[in-house]
Amino acid sequence: MEVTVLEATEDPEEVVCKAARNDYSEEFVGDQSFETTMETIEGDSLTEKKETLIGHLLDHGHFGPFEHPQITFAVEGVSRSCMAQITRHRHVSFDVQSMRYVSFDDVDPDDVREGELVVVPPSATDPDWVGRNQRTDAVDEDAVERREEIFRDTVADAVESYQELLDLGMPPEDARFVLPIGTEVNMVMSMNARMLMHVADMRAAADAQWEIRNMTEAMLDHAADWCPLTFDHYEREMKNRKNRLAP
Repeated sequence: MEVTVLEATEDPEEVVCKAARNDYSEEFVGDQSFETTMETIEGDSLTEKKETLIGHLLDHGHFGPFEHPQITFAVEGVSRSCMAQITRHRHVSFDVQSMRYVSFDDVDPDDVREGELVVVPPSATDPDWVGRNQRTDAVDEDAVERREEIFRDTVADAVESYQELLDLGMPPEDARFVLPIGTEVNMVMSMNARMLMHVADMRAAADAQWEIRNMTEAMLDHAADWCPLTFDHYEREMKNRKNRLAP
């Protein structure tokens, strides 16, 4: 899996602050400098003033201003299982690689056994991995080897069957039904800063599935560069709170 940023609002935290100050300003924020807009906020520098205001907004549940900055991620190589989970967040905009128009007729099933095309979950190869709803009984080496063998052979057989159906004239949109839910897919998704915090509350949590948690953590790494004051405060003060942010 790889997560990259395609596009993002420039100076997102300045946008947040302007939007927030608009709510309480007699003057129109569009006609004044940012320095003037932030004049009454506590702090010796603009950065300190932004930190003060952003912390105040987050601590008091005033999330509306965080809906203005937008960020677009490109995500490569997540399973369709992970895709099904993230697309439940209907306030996020998605474009997903189509398996109606993109076929995998040139993929070698032997390469699939080595991890190409299909996401291999850690529990297929790691005897120490314990996931949700998994028995914690000790697993011997022979059982682990057999588990991995079954997994890799099953997905390779599915890809081979898919390719045979294509050769027999079945359209890709129908032949894809035999492919496993672990088949890799690429996505582009856009969201605002508030929605990213909501997604993080739900999908970076300890009870989230490992793949979507890894993806969300990668998104948060980018967010730390894009909105540093916002997501530093989120990580320090908000991430592990009991009540999760609503969309």
